[in-house]
Amino acid sequence: MLAELRVRDVATIADVSLPLGPGLNVLTGETGAGKSILVDALGLLLGGRGDSGVVRPGAGRAVVEGAFEGLSRALTRRVEALGVDVDEGRIVIRREVSAEGRSRAWINGSPATVGVLAALGALLVDLHGQHETVSLLKPETQRDILDAYAQAGTERDATAAAHAALAELRAEEAGLGSRLEEVRRRADYLKHVTDEIAAARLKPGEDESLAREAKRLAHASSLEEQARVVSEAIDGDDAGALRALTAAERALGQLERVDPEVSAWRELLDGAYAQLSEVARLSAAYAEEVERDPARLESVERRRDLLFKLQQKHGGTLEAVLETHRVAMAELELLDTADVDLRALAARRIVAETTARSAAERLTAKRKDAAGRLARAVSRLLPKLGLAGGKFELALLPLKEPGPDGAEGVQFTVRLNVGLDAQPIQKVASGGELSRLMLALEVVVAKHDRIPTFVFDEIDQGIGGEVGGQVGQALADVATEHQVLVITHLPQIAVRADRHLVVSKGVEGGVATSSVDTILGEDRVTEIARMLGDPDGAAARRHAEEMLGRAVKV
Repeated sequence: MLAELRVRDVATIADVSLPLGPGLNVLTGETGAGKSILVDALGLLLGGRGDSGVVRPGAGRAVVEGAFEGLSRALTRRVEALGVDVDEGRIVIRREVSAEGRSRAWINGSPATVGVLAALGALLVDLHGQHETVSLLKPETQRDILDAYAQAGTERDATAAAHAALAELRAEEAGLGSRLEEVRRRADYLKHVTDEIAAARLKPGEDESLAREAKRLAHASSLEEQARVVSEAIDGDDAGALRALTAAERALGQLERVDPEVSAWRELLDGAYAQLSEVARLSAAYAEEVERDPARLESVERRRDLLFKLQQKHGGTLEAVLETHRVAMAELELLDTADVDLRALAARRIVAETTARSAAERLTAKRKDAAGRLARAVSRLLPKLGLAGGKFELALLPLKEPGPDGAEGVQFTVRLNVGLDAQPIQKVASGGELSRLMLALEVVVAKHDRIPTFVFDEIDQGIGGEVGGQVGQALADVATEHQVLVITHLPQIAVRADRHLVVSKGVEGGVATSSVDTILGEDRVTEIARMLGDPDGAAARRHAEEMLGRAVKV
C-alpha cells in the first residue's frame, strides 16, 4: 500500500505529507483547496508527464516522494521483473521536476527512467483522476479484469507458455528454411571454395614453418660460412678457444700446488670447456647439414604463393582459410540434412499449434463462462451508483489467430440510458461515470484484483443523496480488499473513511498555499457538518454525528 506521500513545491503546495493507511482514505476540503493537485502529484510520481508548469512559483524544483510498504511476494516478483530491487517489501520513489522542465527520478535511491516509473505505477496504483488516461479504457485492462473474475490465471499462463513454445518453433523453422534457400543459392560457390581449399591440403601452422625454411634455403651459403667460423673459433688448429682453455688448465694446476684454495676454479673451467666443445660440435654439424637446394627453395616459394593467395581470398590468415573451409562444408552438409530437419520441425510445430489452440480454447471457455456473470453482477450495481439506466456488457472479439493472450480480445460496453444501444465505454462514459463503472467492477472482482491501491477523483460527480451513500458503501467494500484513496465532496462517502484527511488553502509569503491535516473526533464532526452546508449549525453537527455513528455501526 501507499504508506506516505510527500509533495513539495507543486503548484499551490509548499510542503505536505499525507500519512495513509490500509482501508478507505478520504480526502475532503473546499473546492479549489488543492485536493486534485495531490492526485496529480501522485500521477507525476508514477510516470506522468512533468514540465516546469508543475513547479510552485519561486521554487527551483518540484519534488514528490512516495513510500510503498507491505508488497506481497507475488507483487514483489512482478516488480523485480522490471529490474527494481524491493527492500523487505518496501519501495521508495522520488521524482523531481526543475523550474527549467528537467525531470529526474529514483527508486530506492537508484536512478530510474520515467518508463520504469510508469510500468511500476501500473503494478502499484490504479489512478482514476481528472487528467489521467484511465486504465479501464485499455483493452489489456479489460481483459485482465475479466480473467481475474474468471480465475483464469492457470489458463492464461498455459496459453502464454504454449504460444511462446510455438513461436520459438516457428522461428526455428523459418530460420532453417531461410538458411537452406541461401545455401542452395550459393551452392556452386561453396563447392568451389571447399574444393579449392581441400586441394591445397593445408596444415595448421604450415605458413610459419615454410617461411622459416625459405629463409634458411635463401641464405644457405652464408649460414654454412658463419657456422664454420664459429666452429674454427672454438676448435681451430692454430688459435681455437679450446687450446686456450687447455693452457689455462695447465696454469691452474701449477696454482693449485701452491694455493689449494683456487681448486674451486677447476669446476668452472671444466664447465666452460664442455660447453664450448658442444658448441663447436653443433656448429660443425650445422655447417655440414646446411642444404643448398635451389629446386627445394623454388618449391617452397610456390607453396607459399599458394597459401598467400588463399589467405588473401579467405580471411588473411591460414586459420581463417581453414575456418572458411569448415563453415562452407557445414553449409553444404545442410543440403543433405535440412529437408529431414525441416520435416521434423514441421511435425513438432503442428503438435505445438494443437497445444496452443487447445490452451486458448480452455481460456476462451473460462472467459465465456465468466463474461455473462460479470456483466450481470456489475449491471446490478450500476443503479445504486447513480447510473439508473446503466447496463454493462462484455464482448469477446475473436482474433485471426490465437496469441499469447488467447484467441479473443475483450471489449467492455455500456448502456447508460434506457433505449440507447450499448457502446464501448470510451465512447460514452464521462470521467465520473467511468470512475463509478470502475468502482462497480472493483466491488465485483475485488478479491481477485492484484493492484493494491486504488485512487478515485471525481467519483461523486453529479450524484448525491441515497446514491452517494451507495457509492460510499461500494468504496468501503473495495477497501476491505485494497487500499483506497478517494477525493470527495459528499459527506455520505467521507463518513465511511478509515482515515480522514482535510485539505485547506491559505496564503503564505504572498502565495496561495495548501496544507493537509488528519482529523479525528470533533474535528471530523465539524468537517462533515461543513460538507452538509453548515459547519457551525447545531442541526448539521447532530446530523454529522448520526452519519458517523451509522457508518461505524455498518
